[in-house]
Amino acid sequence: MEDAIGLAIWGAVTVLCVLAAILSRRFSPLAALVLFPVLASLGSGFGLRTSAFVIAGIQNLAPVIAMFLFAILFFGVLTDAGMIAPLIHLILRTIGKRPSRIVPGTLFLALLLHLDGSGAVVFLIALPALLPLYEEVGIDLRVLACAASLAAGINFLPWTGPTLRAAASLHVSPLALFLPLVRVQLVGLGFALAAAIWLGIREERRLGLRKTETGPHDSRVPVSQLKSIRLWVNVLLTLAVLGAVLSGKAEPAPCFMAGTVVALLVNYPHASGQGARLEAHAKAAITMTAILCAAGAFTGILKGTGMLAAMASACVHLLPARLGHHIPFLLGLVSMPLSLLLDPDSFYFGVLPVAAAAAGAYGVAPLKVAQAALLGMHTTGFPVSPLTPATFLIPGLIGVELGEHQRFTGPFLFLASIVMTFAAVAMGVFSF
Repeated sequence: MEDAIGLAIWGAVTVLCVLAAILSRRFSPLAALVLFPVLASLGSGFGLRTSAFVIAGIQNLAPVIAMFLFAILFFGVLTDAGMIAPLIHLILRTIGKRPSRIVPGTLFLALLLHLDGSGAVVFLIALPALLPLYEEVGIDLRVLACAASLAAGINFLPWTGPTLRAAASLHVSPLALFLPLVRVQLVGLGFALAAAIWLGIREERRLGLRKTETGPHDSRVPVSQLKSIRLWVNVLLTLAVLGAVLSGKAEPAPCFMAGTVVALLVNYPHASGQGARLEAHAKAAITMTAILCAAGAFTGILKGTGMLAAMASACVHLLPARLGHHIPFLLGLVSMPLSLLLDPDSFYFGVLPVAAAAAGAYGVAPLKVAQAALLGMHTTGFPVSPLTPATFLIPGLIGVELGEHQRFTGPFLFLASIVMTFAAVAMGVFSF
């Protein structure tokens, strides 16, 4: 009993140190996730066995790490090859100059851009592309930020940061987390579309636009690019890879690995060009890969030493029994606001393992806790969180103050999270 209490204390101190180190910005997530658990393992008497815990944790995450690495390269190569630009042009030509079309069109464009899993890419491409149109028509620029944020926040995928972190934290497959949430996500996207249509109609009424004012928007990308054979080869390749990944019949890492090779050969026939594209995306790929390896070390040590089990046992004794079975539902309700208080690394690597283990003691599958977290924690929450760098791109790109953006967009994102939480309960993903 005393050993369990001691391990629980060591584990709690480790988690708190990691949280404090990351939130204070004195340590990078990589440094915090490695240093403190190693010190705790050595300090609690596990000695050189610590290295075995680290290796076990990294081995468990190897498929996740490989998937993320090649997903970044795959979508990066296709974007560099010009697959996205003609599709943006097509959307801009379709939506014309009516707010009731422009705002939903913004949502669809942002959904398309979020295929690579990067919120920053959505804002960097969608906001400057649409800003002149919004200014010309006179639409409130907060609506532009809101529509793009809804798309990026709700459209979490198996290779996006929160899903990868949750999978890494609990040592489960990203697909096991994601696939049961597909229907829930569709409900969320339905809400986002309804919100975009409503915002567009509201702007039309505010501006007093008549139905005859429907002129098309002129874009600089020539339509001839849509006739490129290489473009459609890239589109078909993307559909084939995503279809194989989401079918669950093939492992994601080999799918993205093969897709990356084909994309390179189709678009950059020479070795020099292929090497240049890989180098261009190496920084983003390696940075997150290193953090995932560190996360493997962190969770491997907490599990191998028994600290995680001891903390879960302590939580069971402290948590009122009547609340134990409701942990996923309660987490789903508060997950979006928590994004304003905790950065993704702190939550998914520090808080989620403990919450999942505590829920497991009440017979609740840890996977369900992670799925509840994904309904808001730096998914719908990240576009307004001051703890994610992508958030600060919005005021910089369109000139809307961060506070104004948060006050305008935050309620829509929070409501989307609530809608998806109740949808998850209705669909049996987790119980009330």
